[in-house]
Amino acid sequence: MLSKHPCEIRNLSESDDTEVMRRALQSGASHIDVGAAGTAMRFLTACLAGRKGTWTLTGTERMKNRPVKILVDALRTLGAKIDCTGREGYPPLHIEGRQLQGGEVWLDGGVSSQYVSALLMAAPAMTDGLKLHVTGGVISKPYLHLTVELMRRFGVNVIEEGQTFTVHPQPYAAVPFEVEADWSAASYWYELAALAEGAEIELKGLSTDSLQGDAAIVPLFGQLGVETVCTPQGVTLRRNGATRLREAAVNFTDMPDMAQTFAVTCAALGVPFRFSGLQSLKIKETDRMSALATELRKFGYVLRERGGSTLVWDGSRCEAESAPVVATYEDHRMAMAFAPMAARVAGGIRMAGVEVVSKSYPGFWDDLRAAGFDLAELNVES
Repeated sequence: MLSKHPCEIRNLSESDDTEVMRRALQSGASHIDVGAAGTAMRFLTACLAGRKGTWTLTGTERMKNRPVKILVDALRTLGAKIDCTGREGYPPLHIEGRQLQGGEVWLDGGVSSQYVSALLMAAPAMTDGLKLHVTGGVISKPYLHLTVELMRRFGVNVIEEGQTFTVHPQPYAAVPFEVEADWSAASYWYELAALAEGAEIELKGLSTDSLQGDAAIVPLFGQLGVETVCTPQGVTLRRNGATRLREAAVNFTDMPDMAQTFAVTCAALGVPFRFSGLQSLKIKETDRMSALATELRKFGYVLRERGGSTLVWDGSRCEAESAPVVATYEDHRMAMAFAPMAARVAGGIRMAGVEVVSKSYPGFWDDLRAAGFDLAELNVES
């Protein structure tokens, strides 16, 4: 859409998030419901603000409680006409698209890197281009670098000077592109390799030198006894011994989506942890810090939240529920992070709202079945 010319994209995901974005860009509809796709909400807000037309962007009830004020205010500074039709700073949004003037803007990078990425991707079409100063710390910084590198692959020059990014007016080139396999989805197989004795798992299409920030799980899970062997087809995971960690202290600022996976893994292995840099988890599909503490407590693990950005398990236990049912909170990562626990819980686990995996990994349950898991549908309530 931004290149104004068609280009071939191979290996495109069939996830809900991808389908939402595809439909929004191809349908020409003026009313766009992104459902639970926060990425689509943020990227479309910037994209449509600079495209002539009138649109309404909305989503689920949870989406209407996920803030976009930082992005909207920045776009208004650059010439956008955006109104919040409910609460100020939250969807739904009414957008009157126009040629954006662009210019200079300051933006807090400590809430979501997607605000920064959205502005950068829209910048080449602005009359005066964009000089973007990112203030404070940057959440998910590798994803910002991923955005910049992909813009360059599509012919756009992005100038980086510390946390200041300059993009002059210029066209995108329409070049063929093959999407990498998803390291975020791979994390659940790393978790399974850590929890299942004698596991050996082949994951195709992955490379350890990926631009994706979540590829950092390789050394993390290495400390939990999971060896990563690179092959021409991708990577092979092997459990190569006992966990070497006595306590896990990890800052997840650069990869917050991995916190749930690693928290459940460490708890199941009996490894106390202190995870920091989790402030963005409160504005995800659910309040993931609260959800993790609630659901792990059902299995007897007592987690504590500190300062809104740190989650701690010091090894404290309580009596586990006799037949816990994991609630997923309409959050795909809650479902996938807890599923591998079945390898460590006698009789397996029960879970409600399992359909949420379609958001990012529609084939997750089928792949678990293919790996030898026995899945049965039961009438359970969260």
